[in-house]
Amino acid sequence: VMTKPRRNSYFVILLTLVLAGWFGLGTPLVAAFFASFVLHRLTFLRRKSLTVLVFLVLVSIICSGLVYFLDQAVKTLPRVATTAIPSIIQYGQEHGLDLPFTDWGSLKTFALENIKGQLHYIGNFAKIATKQSVFLLIGIVVAISIFLNPATDLNPDGYAIRNNLYSVYAAEIAARFRSLYHAFDDVMGAQLIISTFNTGLTSVFLMWVGLPYTPLMLFITFICGLVPIVGNLISNSIIVAFAFTISPNLAISALVFLVLLHKLEYFLNSKIIGERIKNPVWLTLIGLILGERLMGITGMILAPVILNYIKIEAGRIKVQEADKEPGAGPAKDGA
Repeated sequence: VMTKPRRNSYFVILLTLVLAGWFGLGTPLVAAFFASFVLHRLTFLRRKSLTVLVFLVLVSIICSGLVYFLDQAVKTLPRVATTAIPSIIQYGQEHGLDLPFTDWGSLKTFALENIKGQLHYIGNFAKIATKQSVFLLIGIVVAISIFLNPATDLNPDGYAIRNNLYSVYAAEIAARFRSLYHAFDDVMGAQLIISTFNTGLTSVFLMWVGLPYTPLMLFITFICGLVPIVGNLISNSIIVAFAFTISPNLAISALVFLVLLHKLEYFLNSKIIGERIKNPVWLTLIGLILGERLMGITGMILAPVILNYIKIEAGRIKVQEADKEPGAGPAKDGA
């Protein structure tokens, strides 16, 4: 039954997402979802205090690894670029390709000309990194707090009226946020499986051809794989660029392998994500574009989640006969 509190709880969710995009608060929202996702996977430890302790240890290990790999990336990628670019230029000249750069310096100029509207972000990198780190911490703290005590009304028996305004609205809003988290759980659970599968097969190929910096590339592949569709394009471009440091032929072999791998991923997507979400690819792509424009990378992560959430909630609302479009089939009951 679509009661007034339930209807208004949907507006609360909508307002939350709009404010998250407007004020750039996608990071704490995604961090809270990710932290909750991991915490719920650790519930086999039985005791909540032990679960939180293990979670904090995992977060510390991941953060240390992230700092290490970022440091390696900062040191390695410029060296790879200076080695790969001459090979790319030579290959382009031999095959009549018109490239927008002729050396490392012109590539940097080309890149800066295309992002000069964003240069103030580079100048404020330290400030942005600090702010995003604080947002991550806030999201983790929120997730731990909800995990330890998910109740929204801490004193349900302390009111003069049982079904009072606060209790009813708190219950409805909590139900909407639980549904939003379940949508995230569905999408990210499937994406995690696909990213792990993709990273595993990529590791076999990289070790087989003996490509340098394999641990760094596998780390990038796994992290990028958590972002649907676009993440694979980013990781593939980096791997092909690394392969160009050895030879153009190896780069072509890497490209062919990655194309074949992601053709296989279409099957996995249809089986894993498709069975959970059942959204058409064009709708997901539109969601990714809008999400990137509104929230950047976090928006791209949230886009399929929100699409899944809309489907979940809309599927629970029964359409009355008078509200149906002419010619529509019989309404189905929603749970």
